[in-house]
Amino acid sequence: MPYFHVVFSLPAEIADVAYQNKAVVYDLLMKVSADVMLTIAADPQHLGAKIAITSVLHTWGSAMTHHPHVHMIVPGGGISPDGKWIRASAKFLLPVRVLSALFRRRMLEALGRAHKAGKLQFFNEHASLRACEAFTDYLAPLKRKKWHVYAKRPFGGPQAVLAYLARYTHRVAISNRRLIKVDAHSVTFKVKDYRIEGPGRYKTLALHPHEFIRRFLIHVLPKGLHRIRHYGLLANGQREKNLALARALLRVKTIDPADDDMRREAEQANSPDTTAVLPRPCPCCGSRMLVIETFEGVCRPRPNASPSGVGPRADTS
Repeated sequence: MPYFHVVFSLPAEIADVAYQNKAVVYDLLMKVSADVMLTIAADPQHLGAKIAITSVLHTWGSAMTHHPHVHMIVPGGGISPDGKWIRASAKFLLPVRVLSALFRRRMLEALGRAHKAGKLQFFNEHASLRACEAFTDYLAPLKRKKWHVYAKRPFGGPQAVLAYLARYTHRVAISNRRLIKVDAHSVTFKVKDYRIEGPGRYKTLALHPHEFIRRFLIHVLPKGLHRIRHYGLLANGQREKNLALARALLRVKTIDPADDDMRREAEQANSPDTTAVLPRPCPCCGSRMLVIETFEGVCRPRPNASPSGVGPRADTS
């Protein structure tokens, strides 16, 4: 089935609040956006089913400015209340205007409750927002402003989704390949202007090293905040049951994990270059320990061994 890519973004005014209250606002952003998706999808006027969501929090734009938003991967279908599989259109999941309106209302309500509960802090130019009336007046214009929700074209299939998530979920604000030049006076890197279509959208930006480091550190998340979360059919506690039902409704062939492990071990045993497996699991993570390299007697390690002492070392006992 198709998998859709949905993006929820906060307006600049709320992003300023999030800058000083990252743990609270980021958590609200992920919870509210997921709740909006589940609510609209469950509405009989739209899909009428419970869907599965994988959400990933991002806080940066191409120039490493503060831009909190959530990326979602959503299968094109779900399970109805009477236990049937409801398939979404191959090109359309849910109406973005309806999602945007409900997201705006519920996010503003959640921020108001957080402020009344004393969970929000304000400093510098926003210090006046500590008063309830001032904060209410600050949020009032946002009720009429358009909030952006994008539903992008579906992926090619499950394999494309896995490939996308593998390179997207653990990104940081900037990767090494975007760096062009670094010296004592500036850091030059590639940026993308999303307002421009075509080759002209790719530009370069030079920042003073202090400003570059400041922008990078903006995106260090609060300790304990989970930036990858699962909702709906993939929520913890009901995931196995829901997936089993979904596979049955879709007539997908299931594989017993024990049988799959036995098949994989048999293939490894018959492989000529099989890596030896130690009989005891790793004491730290419990995974199988593999023999990477073996040294005999007092032979010196090969040149590719790590000089820092992290890699394999010779057995001199």
